[in-house]
Amino acid sequence: KLFFTDYGNAAKVERCDMDGMNRTWIVDSKIEQPTALALDLVNKYVYWVDIYLDSVEVVDYQGRKRHTVIKGRQIRYLCGLAVFESYLYTVNSDNLSILQINRYNGTDVQSLARLDNAKEIRVYQKRTQTAVRSHACEVDPYGMPGGCSHICLLSSNYKARTCRCRTGFILGSDGRSCK
Repeated sequence: KLFFTDYGNAAKVERCDMDGMNRTWIVDSKIEQPTALALDLVNKYVYWVDIYLDSVEVVDYQGRKRHTVIKGRQIRYLCGLAVFESYLYTVNSDNLSILQINRYNGTDVQSLARLDNAKEIRVYQKRTQTAVRSHACEVDPYGMPGGCSHICLLSSNYKARTCRCRTGFILGSDGRSCK
């Protein structure tokens, strides 16, 4: 799945399949300007920063079990969000600090470091990497991902895929080759 935020006419947090199909709103009320987003892949939770409402909130992948992690003026300048173990990590663009926030107890906030011009943060740790099983976009014997001549996107599950073409090309009638 692909998760993303939108704060156009109607602010929301959404999810869809990697090919863009099955687009679903998971949060569309009491939300104004969702910016940074992070996933807890193990427990299947979505965290986001709403810089207008000065809050960090969380829901499960279906949009249930919503609650506020932390609220207040210190949220106004947050950009970037990552989750690892019991903590959220984010960048405060006002004072260029990296913050650690206990995701179960939002009152436990610590400044870890200062970095010039940081706008995004990621946690890379072996335990956060899910095991990869065989999937529909694996490279075939001819070197084409999923048998697609340009781009292979996973669909509703790891066994299904959709082929797409680079800009300037159109998908052939075979659903795999680009012309």
